[in-house]
Amino acid sequence: MLPAAYTENAPQLLRALAALAQHPDRRADAHRLARELSGITVLVARRYTNASTAEGLTQAFYLTVGGVSLGLSNAVAADEDQAAAGFLAQHGAEHTFQLGFRLVRDLANLPSMPLVFEFDNSAVEQQRRLKTLFLKICCADPSLSWRGLEEYSSELSSRLAVKKIIDCARWLRAHHYAGAINKTDLDADGVIAVAVIFAIDGEGRVVAQAGQKDFESLIARVRRTHPDKEAGWAWLLKKIPEEFGDLIEARISSYRNAIIKKIYAKTSLKVLVNEFEKEYAGQEFVIDYP
Repeated sequence: MLPAAYTENAPQLLRALAALAQHPDRRADAHRLARELSGITVLVARRYTNASTAEGLTQAFYLTVGGVSLGLSNAVAADEDQAAAGFLAQHGAEHTFQLGFRLVRDLANLPSMPLVFEFDNSAVEQQRRLKTLFLKICCADPSLSWRGLEEYSSELSSRLAVKKIIDCARWLRAHHYAGAINKTDLDADGVIAVAVIFAIDGEGRVVAQAGQKDFESLIARVRRTHPDKEAGWAWLLKKIPEEFGDLIEARISSYRNAIIKKIYAKTSLKVLVNEFEKEYAGQEFVIDYP
């Protein structure tokens, strides 16, 4: 009898192999898979761990188990062990491992933070991100519960949300009222904050970057004319692509009783400018005073 940890939370590769073992006529498939898994382990050790030490080879084996399991989880339902065994026998361990590895590689190409820098596109940084995720998601000790699929799904959801923030910020930059802002470095949260805050003046323009002079002028206009901020936000929501609407609405809701309320009140310029730069605009705050 298999231990509880194995039967309940074992990597899908192990469950598929156990299902395959129930069919004596598939011994040839089992032997072929064993050879393929050994070959994958050696390749992983050479590239990602250490092929010269027992510890490195053990870690590479765990990564092989997790990589193949992730590939199987993407190909068949998680609880379909017989189907997984059939897929593995038909397509082989190498093909299945590549399915899992490609999932991790594509995940590594998605942003993890709403900050973008030029070095993010370098080959060294891309390889570092890939290795970090591969080690995090695919390291599956067969004797322990494996949560690689859950970690992958959680990471994917998080990174897609970050990508949406960055895509929204890039759209705002491309439609900046004074001309498109073409810079590699990007503080996506800062861009969105600037756009939402400046929309309250009701002038019907997209502002994606601002400095102290711009912000001080905004405060002066708002306190002098008391524009309808709701109308300004409604214009922005109508202007941007629909896919970003919920994101902008969430920021409006967050800022409404925070910095926006202070702009309409009597909070000092010094306090507001410091808060605008440090907590909202971030790197999109342009120094325009000597």
